[in-house]
Parts: sequence; structure tokens; C-alpha cells
Amino acid sequence: MPPPLLPITPLPITLADVEAAAGRLRGAVARTWTTESLTLSRLLGARVFLKFENQQFTASFKERGALNRLLALSEEERARGVVAMSAGNHAQGVAYHAQRLGVPATIVMPRSTPFVKVEHTRAFGATVVLEGDTLGEAFEHARCLEQQHDLTFVHPYDDPLVMAGQGTVGLEMLEDAPCPLDVVVVPIGGGGLISGIATALKGRAPGIEVIGVQTALYPAMKDVLRGAEAAASAPLPWTGATIAEGIAVKQPGLLTREVVRALVDDIVLVDEESLERAVVLLLNIEKTVVEGAGAAALAAVLAAPERFRGRTVGLVLSGGNIDQRLLASVLLRDLVRTGRLARLRIALHDTAGSLAKVAALIAEAGGNIVDVAHQRVFSTLPAKDTSLEVAVETMDARRLTAVVEALRADGYAVEILDGPGRPQSS
Repeated sequence: MPPPLLPITPLPITLADVEAAAGRLRGAVARTWTTESLTLSRLLGARVFLKFENQQFTASFKERGALNRLLALSEEERARGVVAMSAGNHAQGVAYHAQRLGVPATIVMPRSTPFVKVEHTRAFGATVVLEGDTLGEAFEHARCLEQQHDLTFVHPYDDPLVMAGQGTVGLEMLEDAPCPLDVVVVPIGGGGLISGIATALKGRAPGIEVIGVQTALYPAMKDVLRGAEAAASAPLPWTGATIAEGIAVKQPGLLTREVVRALVDDIVLVDEESLERAVVLLLNIEKTVVEGAGAAALAAVLAAPERFRGRTVGLVLSGGNIDQRLLASVLLRDLVRTGRLARLRIALHDTAGSLAKVAALIAEAGGNIVDVAHQRVFSTLPAKDTSLEVAVETMDARRLTAVVEALRADGYAVEILDGPGRPQSS
């Protein structure tokens, strides 16, 4: 879509605000590297530069905005303390830098917050309050504590100082990339990160295209800006689980949406498969761990490579806090998708040596059995037959095809339960 006209009223932050934040943050947060990925560049037909914000101490860009806001506190505000609401990265950013500055911090988290995130936040010295079943309920409770105890609320995104702090990511990309960037792709949740980055980029290099990325399950900012103004006053309905929970925001910021409306050239949506593929590629190619939201920028390029071909592209890897079990699931699902892991059901006679023969055929065709289960009772086969389910690992989809063909050539009925070639349900 074409860039929108600038609004009549001044925007909440300016380039000068971002530059001032950069001065305050210098030496207190990591200046993460901006590096060209030669492999991704060849794969995508573009020059791809990655900004590794997953390498911050708390593994997220959120430190920048949190610290910039904390540094603006008066001595009285510091003594009274701050309160924030978050189920993840913002919580750790506020808690870590509040501890460094000697500022008491209270973090309200939903009761469903994973234990490991609660413990990480407590480890930074914050008082963690588990309240509410949703982020909205936790947010309301944090606001109550703000009033009751005269605390300063540190908003996760809808605050000019937070936005300006996040914008230092953009300044560093401009200064550290060895060549001019044509386009920068940034994840969008509440809008704090892209608001700051767009302000920095458009202020220093107006010709750069800025593209925001949201998960298709949570398109709140895109909906607001294309005219679904009802979303501005009421949270969007819950639409589903996403691995990009860091940008699964139902209601974008009131301040951030104005900056996005003015300075962001386009917002694209990505599906869950693209996010998963991006997480896996970054781990396999760059040997770096990113969370779903942190992979969103790459997912957008993977989903529409023709848009970026021949251009110099900057991608913000916004965070790396991904649950270990979720990461393991994403990696295994990628093995299934690419044909390196499959689950087969094989009908065979329940006689001595039958299993050994099947195992030998699979091995000869290049497969490795990683799991096996007999099913004798819950089966429609004759009583003297058995249903054998095997998880088979192969080098690629071609080898998997060879395994299935070898079994069928020897007279076995084979059904692919999970993997390439599995019948799709209507």
C-alpha cells in the first residue's frame, strides 16, 4: 500500500528523541551486531542483514525501551518504585534494569505464565504478582497497584520513552550495515519497536521502506489502520494459538498506531508454517535461537521472496526467549514437513521374523527406525495380523519415498500417517 499522508498533529516521538535515547543507553545495553547472512542472501536472491536483538542479556530488544523509561524517573519516583505488566520479555527487561538502578519493581503476570518466565523475572529481584487469567486482567491489576502504591507504570509499548528506546535498534542498523539498506522488516505487536525504528530510519534515510509483520492470527495493527476502528476501542476476539506470542497483541497502542500510520509503508501477515520455517532456518543457518516473534521478519521474506529479490534487506530478530519444548516441537515438525521424519502404518502377519524383515527392508532403503509400536487389539485387520506403526528417519523426502516403495514392492500395505504424501483431510 502507498505511504499514508502524515497526520496534522505532531507524532509522539521524533528522531531527536531516539538519538537522545541512544546516548542514554550507550554502554548499558548491548550494541548487538548487524551482520550479512551470506547463506540467506543466496537463498532469497537479496542481500540480507540480520540485527541480532536476541543477543541482548535478557534475549530481547525490550531492554532498550524499559531502560530509557527507567532513566527518566525522578529521584522520588525511583524511591517509590515501578510496576509493569508482562508475561515475558518486557517483564525481564524492566526487572533486570530496575535491579541495576536500585529501583523497586513489581511485575504483574497472568496466572498462566510459564513457571520458567516467572522465575527468571524473580531472579532479577522483582516482586512478581500472579493475577488474572488473561493479559488484560493482569494489566488492570497492574494499574490498580499503580494507584494504590503511587508507583510509576512502565508500559510495554505505548509510551514515548519506551518507543524512543526501541528506536535505537534502527539507528544501530543504519550505522553498522556496511551499505545502505533498501528495506527494513520489523515485527509488530503493540507497535513500540516499529514506531521507534521507523522514526529513526525515516528521520535519517527517508527513502528506506519500512515493512511491519504480524501473525495472521493477530492482525490488530493492520486492522486498525485499514479502517477497522472498532478494534481501537475493544480488544479483538481470541483467534488462536501462535508460536509468535510476543506479537500476539489484541489491541495496539494508541500512540504507536499514529506513528505506524504515518511512517510504516506496509504491514504484511505471516502464517504459522512460515514462522516455524523461519525459526528452523535461523537455527540451522545462523546457529542462533529465536522465538516465534523474533523470526517474523524472516518469515515475511520467505513468504514473498519476489518482493525483496535484488534488494538490500534488514531483518530485526527481536528476541530469543522460546520455550524448550516448543522449540523441540518446531524442529520435529520441520523434519516431518521436509520428509526427514515420517510415521508409517504397515499391515503384516503376526508371525516370528515379520518385524525383523520389515526393519531390514527399511534399513536397506536408507531409513532408520526411531520408534515402533504394535497394534493388535484396536485394528480392523484379521486377528492373526497386526498393525505396525513405525517412525522412520531418512536423509530427505526422496529416501522416504524409497522406503515406502520398497515396502510396497515386497507386498506390504503401507499408509503414511504423518509426513509428505499423507492424504489431506477435506
